[in-house]
Amino acid sequence: MWVAGADGCRAGWLVVFRSIDGQHHRVRLARSLAHVFTAPEHPKIVAVDIPIGLLQISQRGGRAADRACRKILGRARQSSIFPPPCRAALKAISFLEACDIERAHSLPPKKLSQQTFNILAKIREVDAIALEFRGSIFECHPEVSFWAMNDSQAMRWPKKRRKHPDGHSGSGLIERRQLLLQNGYGEDFLASRLGLTRDCGPDDFMDACAAAWTAERIVNRRGVRFPSTSDFDELGPDMAIWA
Repeated sequence: MWVAGADGCRAGWLVVFRSIDGQHHRVRLARSLAHVFTAPEHPKIVAVDIPIGLLQISQRGGRAADRACRKILGRARQSSIFPPPCRAALKAISFLEACDIERAHSLPPKKLSQQTFNILAKIREVDAIALEFRGSIFECHPEVSFWAMNDSQAMRWPKKRRKHPDGHSGSGLIERRQLLLQNGYGEDFLASRLGLTRDCGPDDFMDACAAAWTAERIVNRRGVRFPSTSDFDELGPDMAIWA
């Protein structure tokens, strides 16, 4: 049996196919997320680092899932989770249009962040297939997955090397790589060249690995969801982040 973790990148989607019955894990690029479900592996579960389920009226802090995950990540990593757009913003073509729509559909009124607009096409793509693949597609977030791998502790370092106020510096990629090695990924697999191209960076690869790890936990009924109870948007998808 296979599961998959997908992370958006410039080339489309970086997908890690994780075997839960002893076969070698696989990684490849996919142009669309729908193609992941028809891949030769036919993954039972696909975990994706993109919001699934949107609010009609955006609220401060986003959905209940976003607020719950920020709380467990604490001050150090909570900024990695930014609020998704309101549903109406999916039709926006430009950043200015998206901001205008978001202001008209948020309480209190707010504009859309540039970060959110940058992934708007990916959110639109996932939203279009969320109901078709309900029960097989789940939202995750890499920092929440790494939190779960790390005994419910947020990562100490950001993904990119940075100087910290205490005078120390460290590599978040190395920190996360060590966790992946402890959770079913081998050195050879993590050395995949797919994480070293212009259209797909090492952080995309590690995030996809973390997503696939979460997908396996969901299959094995060990996944943890935020919030703990169902929170459906008006069109049906359950707005939950899994780890």
